Amino acid sequence: MDYNSTLNWMFSQLPMFQRQGKTAFKKDLTNSIALSKHLNFPEARFKTIHVAGTNGKGSTSHMLASVLQEAGYKVGLYTSPHLKDFRERIKINGEVIRKIDVINFIKKNRLFFEMNSLSFFEMTVGLAFEYFAKQKVDIAIIEVGLGGRLDSTNIITPEVSVITNIGLDHTQFLGETLPEIAFEKAGIIKNEVPVVIGEFQNEIFHVFEEKAKQCKSKLYLASKNIKEIYQSDLKGIYQQHNIKTVIQTIEVLNSKGYIISNNNLKNGLNNVVKHTGLLGRWQQISENPKAICDTGHNKEGLLYVLNQLKGEKYDKLHFVFGVVNDKELSTILPLFPKDAVYYFCKPEIPRGLDAKELQQKCAAFNLVGNVYLSVSEAYKNAKLATNKNDLVFIGGSTFVVAEVV
Repeated sequence: MDYNSTLNWMFSQLPMFQRQGKTAFKKDLTNSIALSKHLNFPEARFKTIHVAGTNGKGSTSHMLASVLQEAGYKVGLYTSPHLKDFRERIKINGEVIRKIDVINFIKKNRLFFEMNSLSFFEMTVGLAFEYFAKQKVDIAIIEVGLGGRLDSTNIITPEVSVITNIGLDHTQFLGETLPEIAFEKAGIIKNEVPVVIGEFQNEIFHVFEEKAKQCKSKLYLASKNIKEIYQSDLKGIYQQHNIKTVIQTIEVLNSKGYIISNNNLKNGLNNVVKHTGLLGRWQQISENPKAICDTGHNKEGLLYVLNQLKGEKYDKLHFVFGVVNDKELSTILPLFPKDAVYYFCKPEIPRGLDAKELQQKCAAFNLVGNVYLSVSEAYKNAKLATNKNDLVFIGGSTFVVAEVV
């Protein structure tokens, strides 16, 4: 098997949540535990930080990795989904896993995967854990894929657990209310392992307090404790929330014997893209015309992104817009600017929403524009239609952004 055929086999084994939807959601950790045993418990051979949350967990994970790299640690980073290349999910000090390591892992373990019907996500987590163990990382930042309690990553005992915030997303899997979703995220809190909560939310904070008390885990609230403003090369205004979460997490690590200076912190926060290769977070991808993309895709994430758009100076906004077909459009479309010109498109994944259907749904909210055959076609036409002081924005889904960065 070469690299592409290896990936195609992985993608085809069982539908993965990111591309197929509910059919890929697993109800327990049985497969993850069995795979860990089969691989001789690789996750026990390195330190970890576990990061969950509705919004910001990807940015927070990359920031933490960057800061720890600045402090001289060899840092593994596991995140999902990828934007351009599967190997983005598994990095050490910003370098993606080699293709040959992916091929060999699947080749060596394929029979076990087939006999136990492992999902794409379970295999990928196992690949990351074995790779980090073999490469002898000092510490790895492990981003939760979905939820927390039943997520395939939730077989680790980390140095610190981090929960960025809670919002209404993936309700078909995690619950219809914030407390229900908070319960799932709180599932990453482990016995006597400190936990950092990124934002205080009155409706759900008690869920974290109760779980931390049960686990005898010390609870830290980042948003209450951090006063100083730190800069980052990630320019989204919403990153200030994530920065506070990172600072609090670093303080916890230092209290456990890690050595991370304030200079390491500042330099790490200012070099996230350079150190980790993070893409798609309020990223300017073109100067003339000015074009910005962002992966924000649920109500809370889009609120931040659309508010920041209001602060941009432009004559006309050209909005390249696509979503997945399980998106609750009635909750997000009222947030969108009605004076923008929309370029409706469908991301190239099975669960992308048809662009014509999206156009019709948007019309009910006075969001008007034309339909295009692809994201790239929509983006091309948006750029062609701009005048000197116009702005192009690309968003609505991680998968839309993936096609332009």
